[in-house]
Formats: sequence, structure tokens, C-alpha cells
Amino acid sequence: MKNALKITAAALCCLALVACSQKGPAEAALKTAETSMNEVQADGAKYAAEQTRGLTASYTAAQEAFNKGDYKAAMELAQGIPAKAKDVAAAVAAKKDGLTKTWTSLASALPAQIEQIKTKVDALSAMKKLPKGMDAAKLDAAKTALADITKTWGDATEAFKSGNLIDAVAKGNAVKAKTADATATLAPAAAPAAAPAAARKAKPAKKY
Repeated sequence: MKNALKITAAALCCLALVACSQKGPAEAALKTAETSMNEVQADGAKYAAEQTRGLTASYTAAQEAFNKGDYKAAMELAQGIPAKAKDVAAAVAAKKDGLTKTWTSLASALPAQIEQIKTKVDALSAMKKLPKGMDAAKLDAAKTALADITKTWGDATEAFKSGNLIDAVAKGNAVKAKTADATATLAPAAAPAAAPAAARKAKPAKKY
């Protein structure tokens, strides 16, 4: 009986020693994991939300295992986190690249279109009599739309300058749609169909 107790005690001591020997490496792995996670978490939450949630869940699981004394499991989980953080960083970079390309396309086209709308609105406002297909109500609506478009585009530009690509592109796309609507409203009225030209009677040939 005494021998059995001694063996059990020795086994427990061995387990304790093993656990203690694993605690340090697990703690170091957790620290490395936390650093790698923190480096990508802010941008990841914006541009790769699902992957970032998975990364955070992995770190939480590693931390819980460590708190329970399961240092082996904690270390194994923590060691996989830096690779997941790299995946998040790659996803963020790809998303930013796509948004930047979209913004570049919008920024190259919309300012000129907005200026065309302004030119048309100014020209119509200066007329004493509006052309066919345009009335005062439509012109007022166009003026209101122009003011909204100008403000929204300004907000979009500021968002891009501040690095908020998602907001910039969202506002830019809204301006694109509003610009198309305003352009359609201001499109020249269809010219009336030309009346058929009267057939000209041939002049009788002069007799000599």
C-alpha cells in the first residue's frame, strides 16, 4: 500500500514537473500570439471581419487552456495564431487593394460628370424660358440633387484622405448613382420630329 502511494506521489510529482516545464513555453507562445493578433486586429475588424473573429476565438481558446493549466493545449493553439494573423493581413491587403482600385475609377470619372451637371444647371437657371422637357420643378429638383451630390462627393473625398476606404467607396458609389439620375433629368428634351419636307415642284424648263 505504501509502495502504491509512493508510486502515485512520484507520478504526480512528475506530472507537476512536466506541467511546470510546459508553462514557460506556453506563456511565451501566448505572448507572441497576442502580439501578432494585435498587429492586425484593428484593420482586420474593418476589412476581414470573419477571419479576424476566427483569429480572436483561437487566442481566447489558447488563453482559457492556459488558465486551466493545460499548457500543452495552450501552446499548440497559440503557436498556430501567428499564421492565422498573416492570413488576416493578406485578406486585409487584398480588400484594401480592391477598394483603392474602385475609388480610383470613381475619382477619375465623377468630378467631370459633376461639373457637367453644374454647367447644365447654371445654363438652365440663366434662361428666361426653359426648353421643352424642362420645367421649374425639374430644375429645382436638379439644383437640390446637385447640392447633395457635391456634398456627398466632398464627404467621400475626405473619407478617402483619412484612410476610411469603405466609407469613401460607399459614398462614391452613392454619388455615381445620383449623378446618373441627375444627368438623365437634365438630358436635352428629344428634338421634335422634323416635318417631312414638301416636295419641290420642278421648275419647267425654259424654252428657247
